[in-house]
Amino acid sequence: MLGYYILIGAIALVSWLVSNTLKRKFDKYSKTQLRNGMSGAEIAEKMLADHGIYDVEVISTPGRLTDHYNPKNKTVNLSEAVYNQRNAAAAAVAAHECGHAVQHAQAYSWLQMRSSLVPVVSVTSGMSQWLIIGGLVLGGAAGLGLGWWVAAAGVAFMGFATLFSFITLPVEYDASNRALAWLKNKNMVSQEEYAGSEDALKWAARTYLVAAIGALASLLYWAIQVFGGRD
Repeated sequence: MLGYYILIGAIALVSWLVSNTLKRKFDKYSKTQLRNGMSGAEIAEKMLADHGIYDVEVISTPGRLTDHYNPKNKTVNLSEAVYNQRNAAAAAVAAHECGHAVQHAQAYSWLQMRSSLVPVVSVTSGMSQWLIIGGLVLGGAAGLGLGWWVAAAGVAFMGFATLFSFITLPVEYDASNRALAWLKNKNMVSQEEYAGSEDALKWAARTYLVAAIGALASLLYWAIQVFGGRD
């Protein structure tokens, strides 16, 4: 267990560093005001219209960095700051979330795969570690009967969550690429504003990369504990 705690501690430290850097970047680019004077909400509405999407609503949601696209009710949810502000950070986030709406409208395969896993992961992710630990306590590490099967089920459940994390990567990177291409091609931002938007989205994507690496590391650790102990 000590090795696991060291692993989790290291991943948590990297995650904190990336998250902290992301917040600093957004604070920095929030000071870069858009020359076109458009708010995040206006940026989002224009990007949707330019892609012929008229059945998606842009709404404001409480909190900071709580921005997301909801495919169930077709809403682009922008945090209050992004929704109202008129800067490079707001433009980047608004366009990124609209990138997910464009993916949805165009039936982007990776987004479809991720959406199909949501119901499974929502059930299995919270149970996986408890099943593994419970199975190991029951003798799973030695390959003993019920304990091993319980632990193996936990590893399988954790595998779904890890798969979800890795499928999320191309979804997020593609949404950012769509956002940046649109901002540039439609001359929505100046060269300086574009550089800020690109840098902010780059660090946002890294949070998903760290999460995926952390999920894989945890999966491998527990898989070794369960399957490595069998004769």
